Amino acid sequence: MELLINLSINGLATGLLLFLLASGLSLIFGLMDVLNFSHGALFAWGAYAGVWAYSVTGSFVAGIAAALIAGVVLGFLLERFIIQPVYGNHIRQILITLGMMLVLNELLKVVWGPDQKSAATPSYLSGSWLLGDVTLIKYRLFIIVVGLIVFVLLYYLLNHTRMGLIVRAGVINKEMVQALGINIHRVFMGVFILGSALAALAGALFAPYSGVIYAELGMEFAILAFIVVVIGGMGNIVGSLMAALLVGLTGAYLAYFVPELSLAANMLLMAVILLWKPSGLFGVKR
Repeated sequence: MELLINLSINGLATGLLLFLLASGLSLIFGLMDVLNFSHGALFAWGAYAGVWAYSVTGSFVAGIAAALIAGVVLGFLLERFIIQPVYGNHIRQILITLGMMLVLNELLKVVWGPDQKSAATPSYLSGSWLLGDVTLIKYRLFIIVVGLIVFVLLYYLLNHTRMGLIVRAGVINKEMVQALGINIHRVFMGVFILGSALAALAGALFAPYSGVIYAELGMEFAILAFIVVVIGGMGNIVGSLMAALLVGLTGAYLAYFVPELSLAANMLLMAVILLWKPSGLFGVKR
């Protein structure tokens, strides 16, 4: 029983990290219909910015703030100069965002060097609690709490605020929203920046969780983020959460019980779900 609880906590922590990354991609991909393959690079930049600021200031909060600032700035620049000219053209979006992924990865090496960087956990989040025979690692519980808080805030924003209504209406009929005097391009820019900030936040939280970061981190996690978005259903935040938890828990259990399948588990999971429901768990046909 203790083993199952520990594996579940590990899977939940990994799943909610994936949710933070995939939720931003779900907003950009599902709501804005933008294929942003540079999303993983924002994850890596958030990790590096967070580790750098933490090492300089000694404050984990400052590291999180630095990661969010990096995500906001890069998100604004990407949307303004890279994404806007290719709205509505998926082929060009794929090509130009893949190119930006490579450029941002190389810029990471220019700014912080090509070597791996170690990432420390803040003292007040290191260690664990013992609950009977179960070991509860503080930092993993912290990630779970942050991920759930972000989910609640995003769900409220999209479903119970005027801004969320405008975003959803803009996806359905952009011209009608513009006719009502709303600058839909500015709204979409805000959505893109929010998604970029969430990716950077995921990177900043991942660094102490992993203990080491490297430039190619973004490419690896971008694939996982797309898997989560496709499994959950494009543009559906609840679906992204459920899919991320499913991917995280499946990976944790298979890595322990059937390690030979752990590398292929995510692709197999996606294939099975799409064969059963091609639009994803919570997706709708378009």
